[in-house]
Amino acid sequence: MVVTVLEEMRIRSLGVIDDAVVELSPGFTAVTGETGAGKTMVVTSLALLLGGRADPGLVRIGAKAAVVEGRLRLPAGAPAAVRADEAGAELDDGALLISRTVSAEGRSRAHLGGRSVPVGMLAELADELVAVHGQTDQQGLLRPARQRGALDRYAGDAVSVPHEKYLAAYRRLRQVADELDELTTRARERAQEADLLRFGLGEISAVEPAPGEDAELAAEAERLGNAEALASAASLAHAALAGVPEDPEAVDATTLLGAAGRALDAVRSHDPVLGGLAERMGEISILLTDVAGELAGYADNLDADPLRLAAVEERRAALTALTRKYGEDIAAVLAWAESSAARLGELEGDDDRIGELTAERDALRDELSGLAQALTDARAEAAERFAAAVTEELASLAMPHARVSFAVAQVPAEDGIEVGGRTVAYGPHGADEVELLLAPHPGAQPRPIARGASGGELSRVMLAVEVVFAGSDPVPTYLFDEVDAGVGGKAAVEVGRRLAKLARSAQVVVVTHLPQVAAFADRQLLVEKTNDGSVTRSGVTVLEGEDRVRELSRMLAGQSDSSSARAHAEELLASAREDA
Repeated sequence: MVVTVLEEMRIRSLGVIDDAVVELSPGFTAVTGETGAGKTMVVTSLALLLGGRADPGLVRIGAKAAVVEGRLRLPAGAPAAVRADEAGAELDDGALLISRTVSAEGRSRAHLGGRSVPVGMLAELADELVAVHGQTDQQGLLRPARQRGALDRYAGDAVSVPHEKYLAAYRRLRQVADELDELTTRARERAQEADLLRFGLGEISAVEPAPGEDAELAAEAERLGNAEALASAASLAHAALAGVPEDPEAVDATTLLGAAGRALDAVRSHDPVLGGLAERMGEISILLTDVAGELAGYADNLDADPLRLAAVEERRAALTALTRKYGEDIAAVLAWAESSAARLGELEGDDDRIGELTAERDALRDELSGLAQALTDARAEAAERFAAAVTEELASLAMPHARVSFAVAQVPAEDGIEVGGRTVAYGPHGADEVELLLAPHPGAQPRPIARGASGGELSRVMLAVEVVFAGSDPVPTYLFDEVDAGVGGKAAVEVGRRLAKLARSAQVVVVTHLPQVAAFADRQLLVEKTNDGSVTRSGVTVLEGEDRVRELSRMLAGQSDSSSARAHAEELLASAREDA
């Protein structure tokens, strides 16, 4: 059966490592070496392959770029294989090739299965592939927020389902509270705005302008202001066309046109051309008669009343007062009135809106109170199981009398939500404060692990927590960096034994300085630094047989050729094989 396993990494120009190949075991691989040799570069390399932050300062001096390449064996249908296929990556005989390049200038590139991909794609795969745990993670576990996150992760759906409901209500409550706060704090501004709108609408309503009225009145004022000249011109034009009744001798256009028409009518039968002109002459005569009639009517109907002119100018002044304030013309004024009436309706409806929001806020607080309690209950139940499982693991790590527990408590607050008859603080994760407690021996009071655990105890609690996670939320590969810090003696042997047990169901890579831990490994890698006088380099070697005994001797006594250390190293290996 094919399982997911990281088979190999090649590291070039990263830190002190010039060019090295890291061959990893499907089971338990221990990475050892002198302090400063570059063991942590193995962790850094894997972090880069999994989309970690690219630090150009890690590029080896004199190199243009650092390159990390990895070969990952994936079973068909694995989530990571499906996601890689969706990204267009190709598997090489069941293996997925991953590479990450970091230039000295800070540029970063990623490739997956021979295809260039965003670095974020590697980070997506990381969640399905590897759990990396180092001293920074160990320190992070001291923070209550991380402890709450660890508990929630362990609880799974039992917490995540009520938390999703809680979070939806929480976000809606924040939206309602923000809108309500804006409406209430801006009440004076809204009242002033409403007063200004009412005043403007009142002025417009008092005038009652009609669409296009300003243009019509302008034309009428022009006509009334020039009534005498218009009447005189119309009379003269009419006399020229139709004649003057008081002077029968006067020659007018109508008489002359009539004479011309009669002359053509007399001979039109002799020539079609003249016949056509005669017809046109008749049309002109009709048109001329109509114009003369309209001129006579215009002059008769022209209103030259000065009172009417005064009324028009007064009306125009009223309209001009509106256009000065509310728009360049009456059309714009009317548009302003329409939009302002709508805005005034909104402002006048704010009181109703405030009432609606207040009712919704109170209902949401009641809902959130119940959801927060459900979340607390789910966490408390999961905390008991989690603490019992971690306590059981600590018994396997030379802490048989230690007891781990969780304190799950709702945080009181003056301004919060009421849960169970008291007011508590609430946030996006609920109203709970979660703290991991440790009683290292019988009779000891449980204390927060930040204050109640030594360095070695904290390392073992961290390992126990991760082993529990491995059973509830497994990933194919676990990488532990110095997780055995502060541990020695029998406890170190138990840590090694527990890591070996974990490696039966997952790939485990441990960067360690303890020979008791390294002895349990299925494969041991030595990171070794060399110096030719001008350049310092580190390489990675697979240790077998005598070489492995020599390295364990160095780790035990600081001397690889010490006979007593060698005997102890051989004893460690033999004991580890028996446990396996």
